[in-house]
Amino acid sequence: MERAPLPPPRSWQRLLELALEEDIGPGDATTPAVVEAGRRGEAVIEARAPLVVCGLEVAAAVFHAVDAELRFAARAREGAAARAGEPLAQLSGELRSLLIAERTALNFLGRLCGVASWTRRFVEAIDGTGARIVDTRKTLPGWRVLDKYAVAVGGGINHRLGLFDGILLKDNHIAVAGSVEAAVKTLRAVAPPGLRIQVEVESEADAVAACDAGVDFLLLDNRPLRELRRIVERVGDRALLEASGGITLANVREVAETGVHRISIGALTHSAPSADLSLEVRPAGPASRRPREEEAAGGVDA
Repeated sequence: MERAPLPPPRSWQRLLELALEEDIGPGDATTPAVVEAGRRGEAVIEARAPLVVCGLEVAAAVFHAVDAELRFAARAREGAAARAGEPLAQLSGELRSLLIAERTALNFLGRLCGVASWTRRFVEAIDGTGARIVDTRKTLPGWRVLDKYAVAVGGGINHRLGLFDGILLKDNHIAVAGSVEAAVKTLRAVAPPGLRIQVEVESEADAVAACDAGVDFLLLDNRPLRELRRIVERVGDRALLEASGGITLANVREVAETGVHRISIGALTHSAPSADLSLEVRPAGPASRRPREEEAAGGVDA
């Protein structure tokens, strides 16, 4: 599977800064009191349970934001399946920095591995059907680019990033417009070039009407399996068909076997459990100290 590209840091750097700010605040009240300045050591991040690796570069950015001198070496490949006890990354540097950055880095890594792992389970559940798993906009506020990156690492497809890069007529849009036909006609006249039109439909008749109006996608929300099959038979060659609503690991394969092209699942991002990770520190010996006059000037031997 081709590796999904990590979004550029500028799209998630502010989130990282906010996360560190809320955790560190005016300063760690614990670590400086018990860890000698300048003392160095190593640490390893391990999987405590099976997971799909995702977010190592983001975790590295957290550590480097706290201390640019910390060394972070990935020991697993992004998108790979890791077993319990398997090392994901190895770090070295000042122990104070490692401990201050630990929780924020693991929060990012646990979230991203969790979404990727949850997505991979749905992808594997429909293997061989020809259908694809798709995410939604039901993401953690502020996390969208990273949540969707994790879905892609897990093998899913990203739907539109926001309201700006895709057209989806939902039931409320149609109610205001008066009909599918009226809404599609208006959009055809004003939609930016390159944006395909998707319409949510709630019946077989609506699906046919939407296709007659010239839509590109149909969103078949909360439709029973028998109706999905009928819609596939009638309009499956006229539009891309996407099923959604009430999709679980228990029923996703049945939905895929109706012949729909895609299955969108909000739970990929709004209900994914965080992956179980740990960071274990191995301290080096006590930091050596320079003469008192050098120490007073701020010099510390690593």
